[in-house]
Amino acid sequence: MTDFVEKALLREPAGAPPWLAALNDRGRAGSRGRVLPNFRVEEWKYTSLRPLDEGAYVAAPAFREADTGLAAHYAIDGLDAHTLVFVNGHYSAALSSSSSLPDGVTLVPFSLANDAEAAQINEHLGTLADRTRLFTSLNDSWLADGVYLRVARDRRIDKPIQLVWLTVAETAAFGLAQRLLVVMEEGSEASVLEHFVSSDETQNSFTNGVSELVVGAGARLRHCRLHLEQAAALHVGSVHASLARDATLDGFHMALGSRLKRIDLVVHHRGEGAHCELNGIYLPRDREHIDYHTTMEHEVPRCTSEETFRGIIADEARAVFNGRIHIHRHAQKTHARLSNRNLLTSNKAEVDTKPELEIYADDVQCSHGATVAQLDAAQLHYLRTRGVSEQEARVLLSFGFINELLNRITREPLRQYLRQQLRGLFAREPELARHLL
Repeated sequence: MTDFVEKALLREPAGAPPWLAALNDRGRAGSRGRVLPNFRVEEWKYTSLRPLDEGAYVAAPAFREADTGLAAHYAIDGLDAHTLVFVNGHYSAALSSSSSLPDGVTLVPFSLANDAEAAQINEHLGTLADRTRLFTSLNDSWLADGVYLRVARDRRIDKPIQLVWLTVAETAAFGLAQRLLVVMEEGSEASVLEHFVSSDETQNSFTNGVSELVVGAGARLRHCRLHLEQAAALHVGSVHASLARDATLDGFHMALGSRLKRIDLVVHHRGEGAHCELNGIYLPRDREHIDYHTTMEHEVPRCTSEETFRGIIADEARAVFNGRIHIHRHAQKTHARLSNRNLLTSNKAEVDTKPELEIYADDVQCSHGATVAQLDAAQLHYLRTRGVSEQEARVLLSFGFINELLNRITREPLRQYLRQQLRGLFAREPELARHLL
């Protein structure tokens, strides 16, 4: 599968600001001579990249005029947010609304950054993302635009930042590079929602995404990443975070399946007292595929992490979860826990789960575990004896499996939006969904 990379390197990052040229060149150099990984590569053992070759997703997306009707695909009732919207990788000022930002807060697309902002972006961009990964290098080589968020020392943003990456089908398959850089300075606080969605028609897009989160000393970042794209949309993405002393990262991830969806999450604890809580839900169905790889890098003493992922795999879908906790030699007094639970609602559904602990320190408290099960027959029987139909009982038990994680979302409008999205997923007949709000 060499054609994809070779063709991808022929593409120029049209419209990229001149100060991104060095990054684009570095990406091309890092990608040259490489091939897409196959099942012989351990990290890609259960996920095939063949759809990328089959669809030739290397063309740049065309620019399209803003259509206000597109807002219906990402609007969240009651969520008062600063919003930036990208349509097929192009920033849409008409759909965005980020006025009246507090002093000390910068929120700007790369394409509109002034000289001072460009210098700040160049200082941090690419410092967390792993350039040995092929898709990071390809992202660098294609990159023409992205989002930069900086919150100054001791500043707090009460309103969330909503970043919408919307794809709309084009006449031919295309690929886009999504990029986010967040810099939280010491003592700052903010909430960021990355919202990946599609229009209703069958998609022919490939998103190669990279998000970098720099969380300074004593800062707190609430980061939510939603993958609600249409099933034909392809996505390979990664999130890289660095936590300084006493920093906190609260992460929530939810993803529907598609022909190809792979998300890597890497969190580096680099200052004592840093804490990360990471919750996730994945919900493939039909013949969809989804793959989450997470890594907690505990590099210094006295840090904590709490990671919980749950998956519901239906029909003939397949899910992959690989969760790794890496305790470095000097990371004494570390507390780290990982839990992955999976529910198969069909005899043809499949999940490959692999929790890992790699420990080089001797004074730590760590645990990890994974389960794979089907709906409990006794619980189904109990609901049936109370007059609940079998279909409705299955909906209630499946939704209850992930409801605990949904309840950890602090913003009520977002929580209700996700419940509404899940109603149609769990209860394909409307009368079965009356208990899910």
